[in-house]
Amino acid sequence: MTGPAEDAPAERIPGRPEPSPAPAPESSPPSGPVARDDRAVVRDALGVGVAVGLSGFAFGVTSAGAGLSLLQTCALSLFVFTGASQFALVGALAAGGNPLTAAAGAFFLGVRNVFYGLRLSPLLRLPRAVRPFAAQVVIDETSLVAFAQPDRRGARIGFTVTGLSLYALWNLSTLAGAAGAAALGDTDAWGLDAAGPAVFLALLAPMLTSAVERATAGLAVLLVLGCTPLLPAGVPVLAAGLAAPLVLALKGRAFRAPRTPEGHGGDREAPGEPRDARSAPGDARKSGESVRDVPEEGGSR
Repeated sequence: MTGPAEDAPAERIPGRPEPSPAPAPESSPPSGPVARDDRAVVRDALGVGVAVGLSGFAFGVTSAGAGLSLLQTCALSLFVFTGASQFALVGALAAGGNPLTAAAGAFFLGVRNVFYGLRLSPLLRLPRAVRPFAAQVVIDETSLVAFAQPDRRGARIGFTVTGLSLYALWNLSTLAGAAGAAALGDTDAWGLDAAGPAVFLALLAPMLTSAVERATAGLAVLLVLGCTPLLPAGVPVLAAGLAAPLVLALKGRAFRAPRTPEGHGGDREAPGEPRDARSAPGDARKSGESVRDVPEEGGSR
């Protein structure tokens, strides 16, 4: 006899294929809040890239007005690609400064990108093959967008979109500015040399969140303004670098200043700790003996 029908294996129906196992669910592209967050990051990154990238036109005009050729101007944007250093270099050259001094000032301004890279490396965790290309676009704008993101995915998207859009537009607008500088006539009358510093200050101002940072920036401005009439072009920028160690030294001296001792005994009470709990064991014993020595009312020992 056979067992119950429910114990027998299911029979295959002739002419009908065996049912295939359900396929594993494929990974779908991000949707919902993640997709909306990615679109927001791309939108913000493109806004920064387009706004700052177009200011390369001002650099192209300023560089041509300083006497640099079209090839030299475009080479600075292609290989240096750090707006503040580029403007500092051509500004010092336009003022008649020594080329070595102008290059030194531009170099020290570009050193800040090294510290950006130190912070971006653990945040982005890019593959080794990509890092040399990513290093070319480690500047103020890409770092600012990446640091503003809440996670690694958003930081990578913001850094990449900002870097690519800004690099492309900066070089294209530099070419347009340098090629069309002759048609503008007197470039000083347009005031385009102030576009680069204005963009740099607009990016720097929101990052000055502490009193030490604001004091350092203020002292650097005062050093530049005081040294400009006295020193050759390019040197005041180097002098502004002294602001950071001076502020840190003053902060260290204020921190190490002796403080007035509290109380006459020198002992500080811990918050919320009763005074009796800090008594020495001997004091507690003496206190206990004195309590036992007092006779109770209406009774004898």
